[in-house]
Amino acid sequence: MAQADGEAPSDKVDRIIEGIGDWRGQALSRMRNLVKEADERIVEEVKWVKPTNPNGVPTWSLDGLICTGEVYKSTVKLTFASGAALDDPAGLFNAGFGGNTRRAIDIGKDDEVDADAFKALVRAAVAHNEAKAAGKRKKQ
Repeated sequence: MAQADGEAPSDKVDRIIEGIGDWRGQALSRMRNLVKEADERIVEEVKWVKPTNPNGVPTWSLDGLICTGEVYKSTVKLTFASGAALDDPAGLFNAGFGGNTRRAIDIGKDDEVDADAFKALVRAAVAHNEAKAAGKRKKQ
């Protein structure tokens, strides 16, 4: 599906990753692939395009936002919108504990995220979103 400017979201994310050009781009690309492997129904978009961030932020959603992928100077941050509500038996969340809702995974240059544990976390986020959406549909 193309966005308002006619460019497909996956092409935009490809361009963002290519533009990074170092270990951070490789890390974001790997995590993106794991998100897609976790559930093929997940929708990829680019949101929050603004003058201070002209490329925007890659996001992944299904019945609501699952997570975002942001790149900083020394980390790649994957923020789960409802992370506080998710079980994280592998202890992947290592940032964002100050809020009531979100949780994040900060990936440094030499960090390796367990692929199976990450995909399980994405699936848990999908299940959480689906349950919330089903509850909203019942109330209507």
